[in-house]
Amino acid sequence: MRALSVLVLISLLLVAGTRLFAQEPVRNREIVFRSVNVIPMDQERVLENQTVVVKAGTITALGNAGTIKFSKDALIVEAKGKYLMPGWAEIHAHVPPIDDLEPMKEVLTLYLANGITTIRGMLGHPKHLELRSKINSGEILGPHFYATGPSFNGQTVKTAQRGAEMVREQKAAGYDFLKLHPGLTKETFPAIAKTAHEVGIPFVGHVSFNVGVWRAIDAHYSSIDHLDGFIEALTPGIDTLAEQETGLFGAWIADRTSESMLPKLVTGLRNSRIRVVPTQALAERWLSPLPAETFTDDPEMKYMNPDQIKSWVNAKNSYNNNPNFSKERAEKLIQVRRKIIRECQKNGVELLLGSDAPQVFNVPGFSIHHEMKYLVDAGLTPYEVLRTGTVNVASYLNKPNSGVVRPGNVSDLVLLNGNPLKDISQTRNIEGVMIGTNWLSKAYIQNELKKLEKN
Repeated sequence: MRALSVLVLISLLLVAGTRLFAQEPVRNREIVFRSVNVIPMDQERVLENQTVVVKAGTITALGNAGTIKFSKDALIVEAKGKYLMPGWAEIHAHVPPIDDLEPMKEVLTLYLANGITTIRGMLGHPKHLELRSKINSGEILGPHFYATGPSFNGQTVKTAQRGAEMVREQKAAGYDFLKLHPGLTKETFPAIAKTAHEVGIPFVGHVSFNVGVWRAIDAHYSSIDHLDGFIEALTPGIDTLAEQETGLFGAWIADRTSESMLPKLVTGLRNSRIRVVPTQALAERWLSPLPAETFTDDPEMKYMNPDQIKSWVNAKNSYNNNPNFSKERAEKLIQVRRKIIRECQKNGVELLLGSDAPQVFNVPGFSIHHEMKYLVDAGLTPYEVLRTGTVNVASYLNKPNSGVVRPGNVSDLVLLNGNPLKDISQTRNIEGVMIGTNWLSKAYIQNELKKLEKN
């Protein structure tokens, strides 16, 4: 009986230990990934049966299993048959623009749970500067956070003078980027762009209809998101159309585009070294001919409030029920956008991974996996797609110690159960995430996701 009691006690302690491990990330400890296949992302290859050692937020060693030394108290992650690669970026993320940090933490958890270790927040708010600081200090667990300032748009910028003032204010406040929204004009936009270059802060986002892509290219946007203005740039006679006739991202005029104009657009983007963030998931889900019901049953919808999903359904139905909508026109929009993405990739325009979430049927974190699949559908190889969220982002953010798995680089990593170079859907098959000094096991991730279920 005594032996049986001891066994029961040991079992209970093991269960308790498992729960404790599941509930907390492993912090500030040497981590060893043993017998793992590494996708380094320096080229399209897999380094098989490697040992990777991580300590203090840095990859300290990488080599054939059995040849690498590590401390006896290191945490060993048995990773035989699994794949280790750099964590991904979400370059068009939406973090709630509010004064409460708690809802922001929920969104950050959704990103981390999906292997996203860097985000660029595209809904600027002063509270985001505090959030960024607390992430950097380790007080809040989250991806590396780059903050855009409050929106430049037709309502916030009524004059060129005010546009220039806002640029200087946001630079002084410490934002990383300026976020441009629709409604800027031929008078206000040049003042914003000129002042931004003077003070040294990049501007990103939408291209206002009255500005147009050609002025955006000449002004050297840092990144153009959503392919905004691209459909209009490919439409003959666009100068005879009013903005309301073109639809969201040119949805009502995609069937009028001329592909003969595409080389000029791609050349202009490349020559001005403007990065492109396609957010194709937004188009394929919101602006596709498919009904709302196609997306409402996706498993990740349980992490969104029912009211949020209802508003997304209303937005989708509003689009599909618009008198300008037709199945053929919507299909053409998707087809043209895929062609633009493919030609950008083929001709040296650097693509950055971003999906726009939370946004219509795009749940934070989960939507980046949709985005990667849609980029493959557009004609990119899985390796090219993975570069958009790793190597390309490291180059864009001027972080030479990021985006590639090698000794000396930061330990922002994702461990997968399958090879995404062969099947891009394996990016969803996450065994764990390393963010700096924190190892987030699958058990921890599942536990945190369970807490965030809304319905």
